[in-house]
Formats: sequence, structure tokens, C-alpha cells
Amino acid sequence: MLSYQDCVELSDLTEEEIEAIAEHEHLPEIAALELGSYLVHSAEGIPMIKRIILEDIEEERRRGHADKVLQLKLVLKHFVDTHPENPPAKA
Repeated sequence: MLSYQDCVELSDLTEEEIEAIAEHEHLPEIAALELGSYLVHSAEGIPMIKRIILEDIEEERRRGHADKVLQLKLVLKHFVDTHPENPPAKA
């Protein structure tokens, strides 16, 4: 049987990225992990996850949660660095 951590490692997402999806979509983390894994493995899903994190940042900014905004900006930076929107073609 796979553990939650095994599923995280297979998803190509970090726990923080999964948490951002869960918060945005109002889902339990395991459901957000499944959704995120599906999205991150599709070309149209990469910009969707980026948008989700950006919307989370804006929501936390409106709430005045500066620490959470900073944390989410780091999550976004890591996501953008590790998931280019136009990955190189596979040979």
C-alpha cells in the first residue's frame, strides 16, 4: 500500500503546492494531491496550478496575512522553477 508521502513523491508536486491547491479548491489534501498530480502532468494544467497559487497569494494579501503571502510566493517560485509551462519536447 502507498503512503501519503509516496503519493506526494509520485505527484511531482511539493506538499506546499498540494496545500495551496487544497486551500484554493476547498478539498482535503489527498483529493488536492490527486487533482494536482493530474494537472501537473498535462500541458494545460501547469498554468492552472500557477493561477491557483497566484489567487491564493492575492486572497492572503486581502486578508492582511503577510507571512502567508511570503510563504506562497516561495511556493510559486519553486513551482515555476520546476515546472516550465513549455517543457522541452521529448525525443
